[in-house]
Amino acid sequence: MFSKACQYGIKAVIYIWVQSLSGARVGAKEIAVHVDAPEPFTAKILQDLVRKKIVGSQKGPNGGFYVDKSHEKFTLKDLVSAIDGDGLFSGCSLGLRECSEENPCPLHSEIKKVRNHVLEMLTKKTLRELALEVNNGETVLSRLIG
Repeated sequence: MFSKACQYGIKAVIYIWVQSLSGARVGAKEIAVHVDAPEPFTAKILQDLVRKKIVGSQKGPNGGFYVDKSHEKFTLKDLVSAIDGDGLFSGCSLGLRECSEENPCPLHSEIKKVRNHVLEMLTKKTLRELALEVNNGETVLSRLIG
């Protein structure tokens, strides 16, 4: 459903949130290791998210990526839009230029239901709330080794 960049970005931002809850800032290398992503790709995604103000960063010995009160309102929808754009939420799934309520493609009404459900899911919780679930052990960010 999400691009690889978006998958890495979601895991990275939730990891940053988990670390920020305890006051820590984290580097791209640590984030990449913990979310099982290539470091250069992770760093590129994170720099883009800094430019879009989804996360913050600070240079220097105590630097790294972080989130704070100014980032609390962001949801998965904000993050997905920042990385993958709004294509998931709009446009014709068959690529027609003139698909609309008045001129629907064969999939229009069913895709609309799915999109509405996905949109609801992506806006239900903030990224901070998702990080709290990870922090409390309710959810995980990595595969369980068994």
